[in-house]
Amino acid sequence: MTNREKPVCGTWESVRARDPAELARTSGFDPDPAGGLVFRFLGEARRVDLQAARLERLRRKVWEPAEDPLLEIVLRQYLCRVRESLPAGEPLVGVRDLREGHFFRGPHALDFGPLLARYGRDPAGFAAAAEKLDARPVEMADCAFRFLPLPRVPVTLLLWTADEEFPARMTALFEPTIEEVLPADAIWALVMRVVRALLEGGP
Repeated sequence: MTNREKPVCGTWESVRARDPAELARTSGFDPDPAGGLVFRFLGEARRVDLQAARLERLRRKVWEPAEDPLLEIVLRQYLCRVRESLPAGEPLVGVRDLREGHFFRGPHALDFGPLLARYGRDPAGFAAAAEKLDARPVEMADCAFRFLPLPRVPVTLLLWTADEEFPARMTALFEPTIEEVLPADAIWALVMRVVRALLEGGP
């Protein structure tokens, strides 16, 4: 296949063009004996059916199609781009530190308003919601948790609670290598999907 004929990265065609064994090894997903790849999304099992080009979730011990447009955007980009192991342990960065940081302005600014309205004065409630998503606490801000929506792509949310002087605020931090596996629009989709899960009480 020539470069001109290569499928556009982020499409199901680009994902299916990769070797399944190599894809499982580099993504951190697990091969499913019945076909496809299985991973944990915020503590809950999901499967990528490569042949059917769809995302699935387990219902009553049966894999069923999962309508999840935001997560599908992220998965298609991730599974197209992920390669060898990424270095870990580097200082976390915010969206302003990303090469495509300009994307997260205006209509694409990360919207934490609904979360702040619910948990801005309730860090215990935020902690309980985060723990339901299998997140791990970190010692930052007033309350912070490390979420793992994809095996190799953690998202850390930091909450500063409201007081008499300042309103509540929240920010997201990432490992610097996130841009190696996700473009800016997929990073935005991933964070918003974590926010939705926190608001809905489950993945």
